[in-house]
Amino acid sequence: MTRIRRLITSSIALASLIIALITTTGAAHAASAGGVRVMPLGDSITDGYNVPGGYRVDLWQKFVAGGRNVDFVGSMSNGPSSLGDRDHEGHSGWTISQIDNNVVNWLRTYTPRTVLLHIGTNDMYGNDPAGAPARLSTLLDHITATAPNADVFVATIVPISFADSTVRTFNAAIPAIVQSKVNAGKHVHLVDMYRALTTADLADGVHPNAGGYSKMANVWYSALLSVPGSMGARGPAQAEGAHHRTAVAVRPSR
Repeated sequence: MTRIRRLITSSIALASLIIALITTTGAAHAASAGGVRVMPLGDSITDGYNVPGGYRVDLWQKFVAGGRNVDFVGSMSNGPSSLGDRDHEGHSGWTISQIDNNVVNWLRTYTPRTVLLHIGTNDMYGNDPAGAPARLSTLLDHITATAPNADVFVATIVPISFADSTVRTFNAAIPAIVQSKVNAGKHVHLVDMYRALTTADLADGVHPNAGGYSKMANVWYSALLSVPGSMGARGPAQAEGAHHRTAVAVRPSR
């Protein structure tokens, strides 16, 4: 009887191992079979502070409704069940320099086709907000050198209720930074995020509320639509097309 029990136990263990291998293989295959790799990159606003998933929830729904085959990528993962792909590279509390210190490794690991960059909020109340534009420029140089074929969408940051003047000064410097990269032949695009939100769209003076994140999703999606291939084609008859290096028009002041 003991031998029979051993045989049964061994059979169950073997079956469990086979099932686990099948499950793991299937999951890996599903991940590798994703669509256009898009990396949401930034701080807690990309992570979705106050509203789990943040702008990524509504943006994902727009991808689905538009028939786009997109694969969010990054080392972080969070969000509600309505967010079909929860991967991202949003790090709460991080500054431009902290993102810069890690971005090369992330880009090499996840090889995004498209990068959605919203960064600088934590620099606005740090020790050197005046140096933030130079740090952003350096970050963009590292991104474009590591992923030269990726489209990089650079957003002006959303308002901060107690630091509006500092935010406006930083945002005013971004168009020239982006244009310098465009002039150098880089696939960099300017996105007017600041003007899409007001302080009424903030939950705590810094992070958007649900309505604010929804507005961010609208802006990101419109920007992606303006650059063919940045989020894939809607069907086999619609080719991705060539990269467009024309910056999206932005008026950072209002």
